[in-house]
Amino acid sequence: MRGESRREFLKVSGIIGLGLAACPIGASLAEAVKFDRELYKVSRSKIGMGTIVSLTVLDASKDHADEAIAIAFEEIERLTRLMSRFDATTPVAQLNREGLLKDAPPELSFVIKQSMYYHQISRGVFEITVKPVLDLFVQSFRGPHKALPDDEKITELLELVDTTLIALSRNTIAFKRDGMGITADGIAKGFIVDKAVEKLMRRGIRHALLNAGGDIRTIGDRGNNRPWRIAVEDPFKGKNYPALVAITNRAIATSGNYEVFFDKEKIFHHIVNPKTGLSPLINASVSVQAPTAMEADALSTALFILDPARGTRLIDSRSHCQSLIVTGDGRKIRSTGWHSIRI
Repeated sequence: MRGESRREFLKVSGIIGLGLAACPIGASLAEAVKFDRELYKVSRSKIGMGTIVSLTVLDASKDHADEAIAIAFEEIERLTRLMSRFDATTPVAQLNREGLLKDAPPELSFVIKQSMYYHQISRGVFEITVKPVLDLFVQSFRGPHKALPDDEKITELLELVDTTLIALSRNTIAFKRDGMGITADGIAKGFIVDKAVEKLMRRGIRHALLNAGGDIRTIGDRGNNRPWRIAVEDPFKGKNYPALVAITNRAIATSGNYEVFFDKEKIFHHIVNPKTGLSPLINASVSVQAPTAMEADALSTALFILDPARGTRLIDSRSHCQSLIVTGDGRKIRSTGWHSIRI
C-alpha cells in the first residue's frame, strides 16, 4: 500500500458534479458547495494508502460533514500505520521481519483471519503470503543488471507461500517457516475503506462516497433517490468504458494487470498466482460488487488469478456479489446479477 495503486481505474461518472476530480500528488483537494435545497456537498481528497483517497459527503450541515470527513481520514491514517508493509515501524513489517508478532492489533488479526477465509473459498488462490515472490520480482528488475526471475528460485520460494502456514491465536501471529512474509495489498485497502465508512455512519452521515484508488464504498444514495454511478475504465486505455453501474449502500473494487509492472514487457506485475509463482495474464481487469469494500477487494484479486469461467462460478455462488471480467482479448464476461446502465 505505497505507490502501488493497482486498482486506480475506477472513476466516478460525473466527476465535476460529484467533486471527485483527482488532485496532483502531494496536493489536497477541497470543495464545499450547496448541492440542492437540503444538502451541502463537501468533498476532500488526500494522499493515503499510497494513492489518492477522495471522500464526498452530502449533508444538511457543512460543518457536520467537515467533522465527519476529518474523523474518517484520521481512521484511514491510523489503520494504514498498522497495515503497511513498507513502513518498518508497522506491525506488519515487524511480523515480516521477525516471523512473530505478539500483542497483535485486533484489526490486523481480523484482516489475516478474513484472508484465511478468502484463501479457503478460492481454493488457495487468494494468498497473502506471496511477498517472497514479489520481493524476487523487485530484486530481479532493479538496477542496471536486470534479469528474469530464476525459475528454480521461484519454485523454492513457493514453499513459503501458503496461508495455512500462518498461526493465528488470540493476540499472536506467527509464521511456521522461516523466510515467510505477508502482503495485505489485496484486502487491507478494502478493510480500511469499510472502517472509515463506519466512522461516517456513526456520525450520522446518510450520503457519502469514498474512493481509495478504485476501492469504492458508498453510504446511501446521492440524494433524491439517485444512485451513485461508477464507470469502470477501459483497461486498454482506449476510453471505451466496459460498464457504468449504479450502486447504493454497496462497494465495488477492480483488479487490473496494467498499473504496476516490474518489466518492460509487462509480464511480471503485482498480482501473483500462488500455484505458479508467476503473474496471471489471462484477464485484463476484474470488477466485483459486494456489500463491503473488503469483500470486493479480496474477490476481485482472486478472480483476476482464476480463469474467467471458474471466477464467475465463484461469484455466482455468492448471491450478494456480482462481477465483470474483461479478458486479455477484450471479451466481457458478466456474472449473474451484474447490471450495467447505458453510458
